[in-house]
Amino acid sequence: MQSEISTAPVSKKILWTGRVISILPALMLIMSGVMKLLKPAGVVEGMTKLGWPERLAVPLGILELTCVVLYLVPQTAVLGAILLTGYLGGAIATHVRIGEPFITILPLGIALWGGLFLRDPRLRVLIPLRRL
Repeated sequence: MQSEISTAPVSKKILWTGRVISILPALMLIMSGVMKLLKPAGVVEGMTKLGWPERLAVPLGILELTCVVLYLVPQTAVLGAILLTGYLGGAIATHVRIGEPFITILPLGIALWGGLFLRDPRLRVLIPLRRL
């Protein structure tokens, strides 16, 4: 027996607000991933400072970009958000380990999930903020 989740239609205003909120962290993560692929001196220096070998920059960049693509495709957006949450958790752990502030990473995660919450009615069914 298959059950279907009924979802109310999303207003265009809420849908576009969700898209705008979603695209901002996605653009930041795309830039971060591309920089890891290009490996300019600042990225290499940052990787070393954070305790990561330079050879991991490209694989981390590929991972980051793959997760962002999954997040931006509506059919895989929830999976992308889950994977990006793990990725950002690793970034936070890295900064905590060396005693650096990580507060700038938190808004990315909030924006990722907030934007997805607004643009995907299935998520609002799973995580209702209010009961009807």
